[in-house]
Amino acid sequence: MPETPRFDRRDLISGFGAAAAGMALLNHSVLADESPGAQIVDRSSSIRITAMKTYWVGPIVYVKIETNHGISGWGDLKGTDVRVGRVLAESLFELIDGENPTRIEHLWQKMFRAHRDIRGGAIMIHAMAAIDIALWDIAGKLWNTPVYRLLGGPTRDRIRVYHTPQAQKVPPHGVYEHSGTPADIDRMVAAIKAAREKVGPTGAVMFDAHSAVPPATLIQLASAIKPYDLLFIEEPGVPGNIEIFKRLKEKIDIPLATGERDRTIYEMIPYLHERCIDILQPDCCHTGGISQMRKIANLAEAYYVPIAPHCTATFLGIAASLHVVSSIPLFLIHEFYPENAGFNLPGVTKMAYELDKEGYIGLPPGPGLGVEVDEPRLAEEAKKPQSYKWPSVKLKDGSVADY
Repeated sequence: MPETPRFDRRDLISGFGAAAAGMALLNHSVLADESPGAQIVDRSSSIRITAMKTYWVGPIVYVKIETNHGISGWGDLKGTDVRVGRVLAESLFELIDGENPTRIEHLWQKMFRAHRDIRGGAIMIHAMAAIDIALWDIAGKLWNTPVYRLLGGPTRDRIRVYHTPQAQKVPPHGVYEHSGTPADIDRMVAAIKAAREKVGPTGAVMFDAHSAVPPATLIQLASAIKPYDLLFIEEPGVPGNIEIFKRLKEKIDIPLATGERDRTIYEMIPYLHERCIDILQPDCCHTGGISQMRKIANLAEAYYVPIAPHCTATFLGIAASLHVVSSIPLFLIHEFYPENAGFNLPGVTKMAYELDKEGYIGLPPGPGLGVEVDEPRLAEEAKKPQSYKWPSVKLKDGSVADY
């Protein structure tokens, strides 16, 4: 009789192990295309920048960055001569073309350090900001999440904004000679008093000196407005001379805020080191985008200085700034002008938001920035004649004024 095959326990276990391994291999092969994890890893490693489009409309250049995976990101360039800024953004594209858009910090450094003689200049940093914001938009869309999730997640549930019935900022109501008159002081005091009466004792009043009120006049004004308990005085001096801010801080007891015309962490350091500013006001579109604004917030945190971002932009720039403040600990209040048609052309960009009765909005939506862009309409607007005119502000005697 033929011998019956014999299987011991070890053979049986080995057989089952081989079968299980084979089944696992088969399952892996079948499900690989359906696994979100596998798809994310593949897409994030293989995604590449393929093109850039720019649209100049009014004071804004809209920047679109496209990729080989069909995901595109948007940013806005503003606060400069847009004729020059647009050309520079298109020139900088040479440095990021073909790169992985999720290497955001690497690409920021690559652009910033590319030319040793022009790094850090205002027009360059504004152009870089538009590109940086678009890259974060791509990253959020790639992983189907709001940008603030990629920045460490939310640190708050809602965001306090102005202008609202609870928070008002008063403009300087003009540019002033090198020393103020009683009429100048009375005009500014009356506007601040009216704002305090409007918001009541629980609201916030801010005064924007706009670098247009000379230091001597501002010192006089500060003593007259103490009864109205300002949240802060914005732009008390012209950026560039830290000694002016030190002098004002010595003389004025009201909190001082500045930063909208300063770029990157390097220009923020003197304010913090000299302890002459109580609140920093970086503008996401002025200081190099989301990447740099987050670093500024971290730097300020070391000095226990909150940020109150300056923000006059389209919904792209607004959303970028809101994503940063959604993810940082020390934040005071956010400038918010969603209906500013001078910057935010109605219908071109859209972002869902709702202002509550206490003057707060919710965290910005996603994925990415959470902003919809009507590109066909934008393209039509860009076909219209566009122009730019350099500002020119003078005092009564014809000399050039700060503003």
